[in-house]
Amino acid sequence: MHNGGKGAGRHVGSGAPGSGGDRTGEAPDGAARTGGPTADADQEFLSLERELTVFLRRARASQGEMAREVHPDLESAAYGLLARLDEGGRQRATELAAYIGVGKATMSRQLRALEDLGLVAREPDPADGRAWLVHLTDEGRGRVGRVREARRARYVHQLAHWDPREVAELARLLHQLNLSVEK
Repeated sequence: MHNGGKGAGRHVGSGAPGSGGDRTGEAPDGAARTGGPTADADQEFLSLERELTVFLRRARASQGEMAREVHPDLESAAYGLLARLDEGGRQRATELAAYIGVGKATMSRQLRALEDLGLVAREPDPADGRAWLVHLTDEGRGRVGRVREARRARYVHQLAHWDPREVAELARLLHQLNLSVEK
């Protein structure tokens, strides 16, 4: 990933020259570090946790903005649901709940709210008369499409200095992370 130069993405304690820490056992604050290679590996996971925390905080704020762009009364959590329906088409509520990681009651409440806003509709599942399929309405598809296109354009602008291969690699790694977390 582009990070402003070689080694710029390294964090304290990584052993990088000038990082304030080294692999000799001294932490940047002067306290003795315990462990050897394991402590160094732990630093990588701590760095991952720190960066994901910042990323997720910003993503939640962005999701709220996007939800309001779709409809001023839309809950921010519902945006991901609409995006999933846009990508995957008709789906059962149970599939959506599993994908998003919420319970049936939460999914039912979100779907009712989206139906009330005219963004989604339900229809009987032809494969199982007891189940329902949820899909975007034409209005929902149009609104979500406009917001997703604006979001894509923002990414293009924000990452214009990145090599396209780095963007593809980031997408690949995030997909791999999402698959790992799903299990």
